[in-house]
Amino acid sequence: MLGTTLVVLSYSLLNPVLAVRLQQAGASSTAIGIVAMLPFVAVALLVPIVPALFARIGVGQAYRLGLALELVACLGYLLTDHYGVWCVLGLMAGMGAAAAWNATEGLIAHNVPPSHRGRLTGLYQTLLGAAMAVGPLLPGLLRLSPVMANVLAALGLAAGLALTLSPAVRHLRASHVDQAHMSLLSAWRFRPALGWAAVVGGVFEVGLGSITTAYGSQIGLNLAAATSIAGAVGIGSFILQYPTGWLADHVRSRHLFASGAALLLLSALAFVQAAHWPVLIWVCAVVWGAVGGALYTLSMIRVAHDFADTSALAGTSAMIAGYTAGGALGPLVSGWMLDHFGVGGQGWWLGALALSLLLMQGRRPSSPTDDC
Repeated sequence: MLGTTLVVLSYSLLNPVLAVRLQQAGASSTAIGIVAMLPFVAVALLVPIVPALFARIGVGQAYRLGLALELVACLGYLLTDHYGVWCVLGLMAGMGAAAAWNATEGLIAHNVPPSHRGRLTGLYQTLLGAAMAVGPLLPGLLRLSPVMANVLAALGLAAGLALTLSPAVRHLRASHVDQAHMSLLSAWRFRPALGWAAVVGGVFEVGLGSITTAYGSQIGLNLAAATSIAGAVGIGSFILQYPTGWLADHVRSRHLFASGAALLLLSALAFVQAAHWPVLIWVCAVVWGAVGGALYTLSMIRVAHDFADTSALAGTSAMIAGYTAGGALGPLVSGWMLDHFGVGGQGWWLGALALSLLLMQGRRPSSPTDDC
């Protein structure tokens, strides 16, 4: 959990800085969105084969390999400004994240006792939310240049890798030896509403930070102010994760999912007015981080309950695939909407996405353990 927190801290620092560097170099919002999208594309493509990797080399070794790939990619941004190479580095970072992310989530779902799943999952997501909040604020707080921010991100990744070099990590397990196998597609079909909630959570929590930061730079904000928009996303995520976990132990999950979708719909409608009241950018960013992160947390908590007798690893992989698909879709569609329709178009497409989740939650049947 701590190693993954350092990874998230490093990349929440690095990604907005990369977006600003591209914007200052003359890249379009769409081009910036593509760079932000590629790591999530790599994660989504590799998620189906991660269980086989775990079975072959072990969860701990796969986790270490993932962190090493992410570190190499981060160092690569220091060596070149070539756009094509940056795309390759983004894919490499996504390959590493696929292993590290699946390992962490699978270990939590497999090992946490049922009575504490909500609270401990919420605590873990709170750590990630804190990392997402602090990372984008560091350039302003420490007066970092883009290059120094990149160096600091690499040091954070190196620290995360060093933290997990203990021999005990090699023996960690994320599934029972005799547990029934379930494919990623079967897991998605088993709980499609959870999968779609993960997609929407990915769009709002991690799919909008970089592109909205670039938009802030475009309207004249300096590096510190522009990256603080991404910081607002992280602040929202940090604030709501543990309360979400606590509520998940006491309130029906369907009500929580529907409430989150309604809040996202309201925030999207508010963002339409951001051209007239720029402060709404930060207000909406807080809501996106808070509710987007909560949707993902709720999905993972439900996976631990609903997939306990089948395959928690398959369930977590399905949610991660959905979340990363949302993380990839968010910057690409948002960049295109901002380029062609401005703030209004961005707000309307996000509103349609939130409405689709609200409608799906109204139709989905209750699972046997929905009261957990």
